[in-house]
Amino acid sequence: MTSPTPRILAIALLGTLAVAGCKQDAPAPVAPPAAAEPAPEPAPAPPAPAVVTGVELGNEIDADNRVTTPASEFGTGDTIYASVTTDGESAAKLNARWVYGEDRLVRSTDADVAAGPQVLAFDIHHPEGWPTGDYKVEISLDGTVVEIREFAIR
Repeated sequence: MTSPTPRILAIALLGTLAVAGCKQDAPAPVAPPAAAEPAPEPAPAPPAPAVVTGVELGNEIDADNRVTTPASEFGTGDTIYASVTTDGESAAKLNARWVYGEDRLVRSTDADVAAGPQVLAFDIHHPEGWPTGDYKVEISLDGTVVEIREFAIR
């Protein structure tokens, strides 16, 4: 009869190998998900461009550069005002080009427009009196005509 020791040893060896093969390393700890980085701030919107919101003609302005009584006909001795209202968040260059008849330049004047609402006044006068006829004023913003007002001297 054979000794039971080799058989017991063989069973013990197989058991040890079976247990060792089943033993798995514990999973590595999982780091909690990183906090999401905040989304980058959106770029600020560009400033709104300056715009002309109104043009009035008259022969008198108040302390705020607004025409007191709008008109489209004037006397030969009148000073003629163009009250120009602007708005926007950026500066610009404003021009008033006064024309007699078809295209005879009377006067051209520039003004700087600041950010925000603003009222600017342009004027023309003729010490010896205006010739009667048709006139116009062209209002340009940064070189582009944005408003034209026609008027007459009677």
